[in-house]
Amino acid sequence: MDLPPPRELLDTGFGDDSGAASPDLVEALAAYARDPKAYVDALDELRQSRLLVPVVAVLGEVEVGADGLARDKSSDMAAVLLRGADGRLALLAFTSTETLARWNPEARPVPVTADLAAQAALQDDAAALVVDVAGPTTLVVEGDDLRGLASRWVLTRAGDRPAWIGPAPE
Repeated sequence: MDLPPPRELLDTGFGDDSGAASPDLVEALAAYARDPKAYVDALDELRQSRLLVPVVAVLGEVEVGADGLARDKSSDMAAVLLRGADGRLALLAFTSTETLARWNPEARPVPVTADLAAQAALQDDAAALVVDVAGPTTLVVEGDDLRGLASRWVLTRAGDRPAWIGPAPE
């Protein structure tokens, strides 16, 4: 049997990551839970944070023998999209392995920057990035905020609302 050439895995830059949530992000999310007007601060802290995107095994092809029994199975790993009651999709992300395990202890964490998680959500046609869906505080990033986060634009505020500063037109 010929094996394919070995594939090189890219370094995510999180080799020393313990899986713990950033204390500053935990504090910002707790402030947001107490007062929704703290959304911009939570979003700003999220923008600077590492998130864990869960991947789960998905059954691929199944080869069935003449006796009707499965002989060979394959599986793939896939990021998790959640469909809301309104039919829109959201990519799930978590602040820590603890909050990920609250949702699904069998999911495997993939550490990414928040902008990469937002880019993945948009690439999967998701309308939102949902952070810590199982709590303790759930943060939903959607619309202009999702696009601004994915684009790595500068976040500022306009009153109690976020405002994104993109590059100047050429």
